[in-house]
Amino acid sequence: MSHILIIEDDMHIGNMLEEALKKEGYEISRAYSGTEALLALPGIKPDLVLLDLMLPGVKGEEVLPRIKDIPVIVISAKTDVDDKVRLLLEGADDYLAKPFHLKELSARIAVQLRNAKAPLAGVVLRFDGITLDTDTHTVTAGTAEIRLTPTEYAILKLLMQNPAQVMPKSRILERISEDTPDCTESSLKMHISNLRKKLRLGSGKDYIEAVWGIGFKLRG
Repeated sequence: MSHILIIEDDMHIGNMLEEALKKEGYEISRAYSGTEALLALPGIKPDLVLLDLMLPGVKGEEVLPRIKDIPVIVISAKTDVDDKVRLLLEGADDYLAKPFHLKELSARIAVQLRNAKAPLAGVVLRFDGITLDTDTHTVTAGTAEIRLTPTEYAILKLLMQNPAQVMPKSRILERISEDTPDCTESSLKMHISNLRKKLRLGSGKDYIEAVWGIGFKLRG
């Protein structure tokens, strides 16, 4: 059973979320302020966090960067594109504007939990003609085997593990930093450009799409 922490000060919205998600089989914990959430997180260790921004005490924007290695879906009345971009760049995995449909939220939760539980080794990842074997570190595009640098391989693996998601630049750098400490914000664009060219040479397709102001995603 997956455990979800709801950080929401609006009692009505929090109760609605708790009732709906419990019916879907999730274990639920609640926090009603940013301060309470930060105190509770180490002991709760949830699988996913639903985070409101307008919280008493410590604001949601201040809570977000202090949540490590847990998927975070921001739920907020703020609908400005700049707000969404900023929060995605600061570590949010997804953003849902209020008011929202519970079915959409449920689907987004399922996607984040699935991505978080995806095995990182010993599997073969596939996406529209690309195959990546995490055991042998081999990559094929179409019928051609593609020789990648460690940084290019780490970037491609991350994108293939999250094929439906735009990956912010900051999240890419954070997730691949252990394997490729040479990759920096200034060199990331070059690594992705080289990766895109190699995949195109092997398959004739342009697989990596830049999402202006946010990051990169795979394009089928």
